[in-house]
This record gives sequence, C-alpha cells and structure tokens, in this order.
Amino acid sequence: MKNSRIAQKGLVLLGCGKMGSAMLAGWLDQGLPATSVHVLDPFPSDWLKSTGVALNSDLPDAPATVLVAVKPQMMAEALPRLQEMGGGETVFVSVAAGTTIGYFESVLGRQTPVVRAMPNTPAAIGKGITAVIGNAAVSKEGVDEAVQLLQAVGQVVRLENEGQIDAVTGVSGSGPAYVFYMIETLAAAGEAQGLPAEMAMQLAKATVAGAGALAEEAAESPSQLRVNVTSPNGTTQAGLEVLMDVQTGLPSLINKTVAAATGRSKELANG
Repeated sequence: MKNSRIAQKGLVLLGCGKMGSAMLAGWLDQGLPATSVHVLDPFPSDWLKSTGVALNSDLPDAPATVLVAVKPQMMAEALPRLQEMGGGETVFVSVAAGTTIGYFESVLGRQTPVVRAMPNTPAAIGKGITAVIGNAAVSKEGVDEAVQLLQAVGQVVRLENEGQIDAVTGVSGSGPAYVFYMIETLAAAGEAQGLPAEMAMQLAKATVAGAGALAEEAAESPSQLRVNVTSPNGTTQAGLEVLMDVQTGLPSLINKTVAAATGRSKELANG
C-alpha cells in the first residue's frame, strides 16, 4: 500500500472501535504510512494514540477513501460531517450493519461512489470474511481498492446485488454466534457424559477450531471430510444419524436459523 492512491491521497477512518482498530492495524502492517491515515473517533484508545495517525484533526479535502466504521445508531450524527466529500472521486466504504447504499446516497449525493461491506467478528484477529457490493457510481478500481483494504482482516467476496447482503448477514455475519453456541452445547453435552466442565470446554473449542481450519485448508469438500471420519456402524455414524435427521436435526434447524437472521436483517434495513 506504500505507493497506492490511498497512500498518496489519504484515507479517513470514521470510527475506530474493535473493527476499525483491526483494519487499521492490518493496513499499517501492510505498509500504509500512518501519515496517510486520518481517524475521527471521540474516544480514542491508547493504542490508537500511539500509531502516529492524524487523530481528530483537519481532514484532506478529497481523500481516496473514507471508511465508515461507526455504530449504525451514530451514523446520522457522524456522516453529515463528511458531506463535502460526496459526489467526487472519494470512495465511501461502509462496514456499518443495516445501513444501505441508499442511505449514503441520500446524505452524500447519488453520484458518490459507495461500497457497502458486511464483515464478521473474526476480522478482529484477521480471520474474518467480508462481502462487498458497490453502487453505480463506483468504478471497478474503486471496488478493488475497497477489497484491498478489507483483505487486511480476512477474505473478501463480491456480491451481485445489495439484496444478497441480508443472506450474508444470516450466514457469515451472525454465523460466528451460531458456532460459539455450538461450542457451548458440545461442551455441555460432554459434561453430561461425565467429563469435567473445564476439560469438556477445552475439547469442544479445540475440536471446532481444528475442524474449521481443516475445512479451510483441505482440498476435499466438507462433505468428503465428514465421510473420511465416519466409519460404518461406528461412533461418528451413531452421532451423525441424530444430527442429520431431516426433521429434527441440523438441516431443518440451520435453515430456520439463517432464514430468521436474514429476515431480521431485511426488517432492520427497511427501518
């Protein structure tokens, strides 16, 4: 990022909580000069103060990118401060949940390049996945720049239309909470079978983390990986027969779970 358009024209980070801090740390590690970054945050952390970025000071007139990472309830107060940057070449990238491209266009102008992004919480440790979609005013290069910025905290996928954001929210946005709950219930089930609580939790955490890492790295599909560890009439098959029951097992339950989260995302976006 040292010689990129972002480094030359500057980047404004609006809000620097957990997500903003994770992204900023990634950008600095990738060589973006701290002097190219301007952060607006009312409660800066000690770490943020130590980075050397321009903090709560005058902003460039036309930065390459404004990355909006404030909480959705703070948007109405924070975004209008940047109205003068709208309608030009500055690309606005939003990681604020439930805030539509249309909202940005209503505040900044329809000719403003906007990229809406949906990250998830593992981005805080560089293991996130983010989905992005741009409006009609943003160029391919603008989207590419946004993708480069978001890759600092994990993988990035590109959507075909903004409506898909709700399904992304239901799968990867809310998904970490589903996995955390699975860890809880797996540990509780181990405890019910006689394991000490601490050991059951350690086993559950390591099993879910290890299986996820294997699914990411292996050439085989998750379906094939499942088959690989399932011996005929063995212990895994006995457990899977319960878990894979069409009526009472995971297929129905996960479908209902993702549908509920997707539906709620649509409700929030529509006010």
